[in-house]
Amino acid sequence: MNARNCRGVTSALPVSRVGVEYLTDKGGGGNRKKSRSLAYAQMNPIDGINLSAHLSKSTRISPTDARRQWISEFTAGAGVAVVTADEALIWTDGRYFTQFYVEVDETVWSLMRQGATPSILGLYSRGQRDNLTLKLDVKRLSTDATIAEWLTTTLQSGAVVGIDPTTYTRPDWTALQASLQAANMSLQPTWVNLVDTVRVNLNDPPPARPNDPLVPLPIEFTGSKTLCTQRQKFCASKRPSLAKESDHVPNYPEYVCPSTQPPYKKQRFFPIGYLKARVPNQWGAPPKRGVERYQGQPSVILFWGNGVLTQTVQNHLSSESVTIETRPYAEIFDYLQNMATQLAEGSLIWLSQEGSEAIHLAAVGGVNSDLDIRTLSTVTPVALMKCVKNEVELRGFRNAHVKDGLAVVRFLRWLHERVDAGDEVTEMDASDELEKLRKEEEHFETPSFATIAGAGENGAIIHYRPSRDPPETVITKDKMFLVDSGGQYWDGTTDITRTRHMNYTPSDWQRMTFTRVMKGQISLATAVFPRGTRGHTIDILARKYLFEVGLDYAHGTGHGVGHYLNVHEGPSGISSGVRATDPGIVPGMIFSNEPGYYEVGEFGIRHEDLVEVIEVNRDADHILADVIESDFDGRGALGFYTISLAPHQTSCLDIDLMTDHELEYLNDYHARVLNTLGPILKERGLDEDYAFLERECAPLTRDGNAAHHATFSAALLGLSVFALWLRS
Repeated sequence: MNARNCRGVTSALPVSRVGVEYLTDKGGGGNRKKSRSLAYAQMNPIDGINLSAHLSKSTRISPTDARRQWISEFTAGAGVAVVTADEALIWTDGRYFTQFYVEVDETVWSLMRQGATPSILGLYSRGQRDNLTLKLDVKRLSTDATIAEWLTTTLQSGAVVGIDPTTYTRPDWTALQASLQAANMSLQPTWVNLVDTVRVNLNDPPPARPNDPLVPLPIEFTGSKTLCTQRQKFCASKRPSLAKESDHVPNYPEYVCPSTQPPYKKQRFFPIGYLKARVPNQWGAPPKRGVERYQGQPSVILFWGNGVLTQTVQNHLSSESVTIETRPYAEIFDYLQNMATQLAEGSLIWLSQEGSEAIHLAAVGGVNSDLDIRTLSTVTPVALMKCVKNEVELRGFRNAHVKDGLAVVRFLRWLHERVDAGDEVTEMDASDELEKLRKEEEHFETPSFATIAGAGENGAIIHYRPSRDPPETVITKDKMFLVDSGGQYWDGTTDITRTRHMNYTPSDWQRMTFTRVMKGQISLATAVFPRGTRGHTIDILARKYLFEVGLDYAHGTGHGVGHYLNVHEGPSGISSGVRATDPGIVPGMIFSNEPGYYEVGEFGIRHEDLVEVIEVNRDADHILADVIESDFDGRGALGFYTISLAPHQTSCLDIDLMTDHELEYLNDYHARVLNTLGPILKERGLDEDYAFLERECAPLTRDGNAAHHATFSAALLGLSVFALWLRS
């Protein structure tokens, strides 16, 4: 691997201390030589620098912000690098441990494992296993020190740690600062990003930040107008008193400005741009200490890209009587600092807690400001509104999954046919074919993320991304193949994973783990729970059957999904860890349901569907609707309705491990997949795809006898053809 380990040169800026010296691989035979030192352009000496995330706080970032990747070649969607004069370390969670060892030069960088338990970290030795005896790798049993623990026990008293404050959220900054201060250390903002400086000095400057145009999404897909409806929801939310106390409400978004929730299309799966909005108080609170309210000014000032909106976007906003002032994104910090000087003493500014420390500092006038300005940092209510979809959005999600299911079924048939014929099909070939088939569906815009197409041992890298660099990995008949992909359609976002054994003959171990992962997915898919339940309380349902044999997976079970927005959307989620910001599960939310199992060096298994949160009663489309007796004393009984539509490879299942209830659910699901997608394939004349789908959806049986589920009436089967389309 031609790795850029930690690189640096002397900065042209004033220097008070020269810090880090590393080995760098220059290629050309792998010869190594020491790089020049990384210079810290700070007034105070810095003993450690934290290369954290990026401005958007998204797992899908602009190349402009891929600083950790540039300096270490670690491409994971989550991770923090820390560099001192003696060491370079990367903190990440269990999703990316294997990826670290594949991508990063361990002679320079050390992995610091976070967010895992011994059962998660208990990996198996490589090579063929003779039996099902667990072979635990003892070296991987411990979770490493946190960043704060490592810094405070490694650096000397009085040490200074530097972080670019635009890359750290206020909660993370405050927690680290408190830990350092308790150890007589300090945390210092580095306003000039040192990695960017090094890149410029090495004649490899960061690429320009994307400024892709915004395109309005019509109300037929969004279900509501942009600002007026959101304002009504905002004022009716659970936090009106906070809004009345706040003078201004800047919001820090992921992809689009959450204060207006503009229904704009985005290009590819990278952010369309970086946006913030400053929203003056519109709730009628009296001016504080004689300060005049903003009179006749726009209700929203949008900072994004170059600050220019196309005429199409302006016309769209005007049609909804929305007035927005736009400014270049780079002006947000100066604007907030100037705004702070105009506010009355004791003013309160409401900020999203996902906002960076730089935003929080600017809002109170800067680092050394003596202004009496307070900030309130919480989950923005717009995020809470986003995660509960309206009826138009829900209907769009279902429609999008019909189209997506057609593409996935056609892809699976194509893949097996090509591999069976002995053709050389690479992971990138598979990724390209999936995108090509999705493009044939109406209103498809782009993949919702880079396709994870992992053949054999690559499937064990949880967030693996195939490469076109030679030699490309070929998908072979004797291996498992994991494909995790999704699409952005105007009417909804998809995310689905299917695991296949290419010759339908998995080993006993693969069959056992495949089945237990499926049992976990079914357990969560069929659960009934009270309204308001938080995700961490039901996560165990998906892990239970792996836990029974001492296995686990090192990632969450489910994430929220945006409507034509982020494929990973907070603040809701389903994972073993407690999320302080989890608002609780309510109808209208969309989650993924994706348990897995990963054996390093061998294979990976993941079964992922998207599910809609529904109310469960006697009339619900839920397997337990017939037996539901109450609604948790008025709280409301909730469950999931699976909206992804693609067959699982039932030939990889061990039927003896499955209950009648699980067989009934899976057969019901496959009947719905066949009866929903089949007629469309026939109508399009795709007979080979239909025949493949029919075979894959054949009912599971025990000992040659039809399973209990098969006693459907013909009428019920007929109704299921249109069930997905009619739900609204």
